[in-house]
Amino acid sequence: MADNAPAAAASSVKCSSDGGQPRDSLLMSSSRMFNPNNNVQQQGASGSGNSGTTPGGGVGGAGGAAAAAGPNAAAAGPIDRLRMLYPNVNEAVDPLPRSWSLQDKCSTIGLTQNNLRVHYKGIGKSHTDAASVRTAYPIPAACGLYYFEVKIISKGRDGYMGIGLTHTNFKMNRLPGWDKQSYGYHGDDGHSFCSSGNGQPYGPTFTTGDIIGCGVNLVDNTCFYTKNGHHLGIAFRDLPPRLYPTVGLQTPGEVVDANFGQEPFKFDIEDMLKELRASTKATIYNFPLPDDQGDWTVILHKMVSSYLVHHGYSSTAETFARSAGQTLQEDMTSIKNRQKIIKLVLSGRMGQAIEQTIRLYPGLLESNQNLLFMLKCRQFIEMVNGSDFDLGTPSSRTSPVQTSVIQSTKSYQNGNTIIPDNADNQGYLKNNVLSNNTNNNNGSCIEDDYSNDVEMENGHSNNSATNGYKNGSAANRTNTNELVEEEEEEADTGRDEDMDVDSSLSPNCKSTSATAKSGVERMLEFGRELFQMSQRLEKEHGVNETNQKMLEDAFSLLAYSNPWASPLGWQLCPSRREAVCAALNSAILESMNYSWRPPLEVCIAHACELLRLMSSSSLGACAFVSVDDILAQQQQH
Repeated sequence: MADNAPAAAASSVKCSSDGGQPRDSLLMSSSRMFNPNNNVQQQGASGSGNSGTTPGGGVGGAGGAAAAAGPNAAAAGPIDRLRMLYPNVNEAVDPLPRSWSLQDKCSTIGLTQNNLRVHYKGIGKSHTDAASVRTAYPIPAACGLYYFEVKIISKGRDGYMGIGLTHTNFKMNRLPGWDKQSYGYHGDDGHSFCSSGNGQPYGPTFTTGDIIGCGVNLVDNTCFYTKNGHHLGIAFRDLPPRLYPTVGLQTPGEVVDANFGQEPFKFDIEDMLKELRASTKATIYNFPLPDDQGDWTVILHKMVSSYLVHHGYSSTAETFARSAGQTLQEDMTSIKNRQKIIKLVLSGRMGQAIEQTIRLYPGLLESNQNLLFMLKCRQFIEMVNGSDFDLGTPSSRTSPVQTSVIQSTKSYQNGNTIIPDNADNQGYLKNNVLSNNTNNNNGSCIEDDYSNDVEMENGHSNNSATNGYKNGSAANRTNTNELVEEEEEEADTGRDEDMDVDSSLSPNCKSTSATAKSGVERMLEFGRELFQMSQRLEKEHGVNETNQKMLEDAFSLLAYSNPWASPLGWQLCPSRREAVCAALNSAILESMNYSWRPPLEVCIAHACELLRLMSSSSLGACAFVSVDDILAQQQQH
């Protein structure tokens, strides 16, 4: 329908605007327990505050109970079809349109049925009575191809309805297409309106029972419509970015329903998505490589070789370099030294990893105190985990049911003292564990096998399920088991002769109770030393929020009788060792004037960042390719 009313008349209808977003927070601290200035007998060190940790239970306060749900949360069902349609969209940054907005609409528009049904409430006497509503969020560029459908429940008196797209500055008392940066397909005459009151013939009219679809191709910036599942052709070209799906009504009785992807579409949009993905990938594979960069196969071989060397896959790196006719930059002894340290970290033997680093790379940790602090925080966590020192029988470390230092203290005093699950565990440890003497030896002789754990037969440590050091990320676990196992089999052949084992950690014979108590005392003493180190670093270099948070999270594990079931139990997961391993390995390489990050990882990171920049720059082609998909496809071949 053409617009013959003056634009100034649009200001007579009241419209509303957006609101704010809620926030949540969580605070947790247990470092007071290790402050040597505190009295050991003082109660309530942790878990007594309203916002602190709750011993044996959860986290106090309501702040961390759940994140506030946004306006789109209610629309997502058990199977989120929109996530399947648009997998590359990061809704934490750029939410998908899922319903009509309660704020961005005219006062004569009514919304029902989860804000998916629109009905007209005005008098509808003239063009000035037009009313529109748009979605809460614009179409993300990462959709690549976006599509929604509108079903005409009732055409009302005259069927003056418009379906289309509008920019953020569009006035909601107009039909889409009448004003600048708005685009609409109108049902009464079948015309398309492109930022003008004068329409152009486009398609058939639509009325009650019809389903009208609107699609936006964000690769070539075009818009098309469908009617009852049939493609009507391109309606608009050269669209601007960040447009909102919009529907406009003008006469009484007009009612429409929207489907943003929550239900199957009448039109086969999935087929169009597959075609665009195939076209985009073909463009990538057929892209010509410049001749001035040399032989690309040689460049790739160097990237692969440097990756293997970086991560300590010594045998594979040596074999690959020999087959590709290349030389390794780092000597094999240095690679194997780093490999030993990597294995220790991944097995949770942080104490030995630190000792080996100091011995093999003098001055590295002394000059990088933040790295040393990270390693020691991880060592404390491994003590809680029971991995960094012997706590009992050899089988205790291979048991599927893990036992922490905290749990092992429950019954060691006179054989019957138990720490209650709901008690103040930190207060108990301070007031009882440190003050008790070990008077009972049951004569249980335990043969220590600590030194055997350094070997890590067949690529596995005795107490860890981690498969090896993979790019410092728990998410990168693709086909590296073979590499790790191959490297460790070679290392096991020669037996690590240089691997020193602390004799103080290997007593010939201890009682179970004495070992448990010794473990707790050592852990608490180590915690005090760690706290003193944090105080010294803070005094010398100022407050480091990362170190402070790391220390608080580690110490807070002692507030729980079962740390693995606590809100902070994620720290005990073996995959958390990989980030520490990556930081230490990179620091060692950097100290020898090698790159701290292999070129292959840099290249992949650049590709991921380029895709992100394409999305933020509204380049829709980013939707039809992902680095993970390409890597998975290459592995299948």
